Amino acid sequence: MKNNYSENWKKRGDRTGLIRNALLKSMGYTDADIEKPIIGIINTWAETNPGHIHFRQLSEAVKRGVWSSGGFPLEVNTMSICEVFFDISSLVYRNLLSITTEELIERHPFDGIVLIGGCDKNIPAQLMAAVSANKPTIYLPGGAMLPGSYKGKTLACGTDSFYLYNDYTSGKISLEEMTKHEGCLYGSAGACPIMGTANTCQTVTEALGIALPNSASCLGVSAEKLRISEETGRKAVELVNKNIKCLDIINEKSVENAIRVLMATGGSTNLIIHLIAIARRANIDLTLDDFERISKETPVLVNVKPHGTENVGMGFHNAGGVASLMKEMEHMLNGECLTVSGKTVSENLKEIDMPYDKNTIRPLDNPIEEKGGIAVLYGNLAPNGAVIKRSAASTRLLKHRGPAKVFENLTECQKYLLDENSDITPDTVIVLRGYGPKGAPGMPENGNFMPLPPKLNKMGINDFVRITDARMSGGCFGTQILHVAPESAVGGPLAAVRDGDIIHLDVDNNLIELEVSDSKITERLKSFKPKTHSDIKRGFVRNFIDNVTQADEGCDLTYMQYKG
Repeated sequence: MKNNYSENWKKRGDRTGLIRNALLKSMGYTDADIEKPIIGIINTWAETNPGHIHFRQLSEAVKRGVWSSGGFPLEVNTMSICEVFFDISSLVYRNLLSITTEELIERHPFDGIVLIGGCDKNIPAQLMAAVSANKPTIYLPGGAMLPGSYKGKTLACGTDSFYLYNDYTSGKISLEEMTKHEGCLYGSAGACPIMGTANTCQTVTEALGIALPNSASCLGVSAEKLRISEETGRKAVELVNKNIKCLDIINEKSVENAIRVLMATGGSTNLIIHLIAIARRANIDLTLDDFERISKETPVLVNVKPHGTENVGMGFHNAGGVASLMKEMEHMLNGECLTVSGKTVSENLKEIDMPYDKNTIRPLDNPIEEKGGIAVLYGNLAPNGAVIKRSAASTRLLKHRGPAKVFENLTECQKYLLDENSDITPDTVIVLRGYGPKGAPGMPENGNFMPLPPKLNKMGINDFVRITDARMSGGCFGTQILHVAPESAVGGPLAAVRDGDIIHLDVDNNLIELEVSDSKITERLKSFKPKTHSDIKRGFVRNFIDNVTQADEGCDLTYMQYKG
């Protein structure tokens, strides 16, 4: 077949085509290679990303699949984002990776695209780019990590690290004992083995239909993943030959499928930001209300950490993974949606066995929770919305009233929480502000770093209410109200909270309320001055601050959103 993108690029008979073909031949490729459709493999491998360190091997398997199906693979490496390895919130660089990936797709002669990613900012960045570029595209999720083990106990990296740190700060274990865990928390390359943000993102690629069935949850360092990689390469060529483009797969109905699967897994709150950004690149007006509607209709069915007991790559995957979960909830999904397999969701699910383990993937009549894992909150404290991971919160705190203790600085907040002589009580509501999209900048996962106060721990209390305009890791737990919008740095009501103000939380009624009159809030905000970051004068961070949207709008850059 003729391939519109590469055929024009490598056109015979003109000087530019001559140079381009000559340069391809300088790398050892032949005329027979050059005549084939070009499949761009966009790889986020890097030695600064432990979750992606195995991607070179996956890429080679993809190439085998492309060659065997009559395609011509060309690999391009991009920046690779690891939340822990970046010294500023990695959400900033999700948008930069999206821009660079879109440019690579648009400006190279690629007829089709294979995207390889695994960690939590890389996947949405690549999907945002793919939607905007709209070429035949398939996603290869990098796979889950093996769990770690210490003294016979299976560990789940981030989630268990939070418990470990709480034990250390409470004096239950020594620094030496905590240090011994470092080589045991992570079992291999791949996405952290919990249903954190990375594995939730991988799950969503399969639910969207942009990744192959059974590809999202399998171990990254397995023979199965290599076979899936090779099949992904073959399917990339097939998508080109059939001219099935990204927007033929990612649309309003497939996005709804993805949200429903997100809720059924009890997955990460970060996916709300990411899915809104992806959807709006496709001109889908996705809002927080859509998430709340679907959450109320969709029970939590997957028993995985941090809210459950199993890990992803062995427990969840061995129980049937995303495909079996979708089979269990098939009647709730849009079955007519096309997928990269070339079949619809319904056609794919005809070939899928029901879950093998009814404890890991629960039937609909025996859910872990009756509602989805995430709830959306509104009120005078969050007029544009906030979110809470209901599945990771304490039931007793889902309805709560207490006095605010306000912090503008994470270090000061931590110092207060760890001080056994502080005035914190079980009713205290910790407010950490100034860490939203513009304020931080980039909404860091500061929800991870508000530890359980030893004072409360010694009372037998294992959770407390926290409110912030920042994010938290999908591997974290606790009663945390996140993504408060608008953020305090732009004058959102969170900026008006004072120590001692009573805050009312009622998750069942979707309420987060500051018990202060509207007139007093307005009066307090009269003296507010927006945070400008005048010390940041150049570079992409400056660009981000000036152009980023709020959390309820996906934190994309205004000039990158769909314009028609």
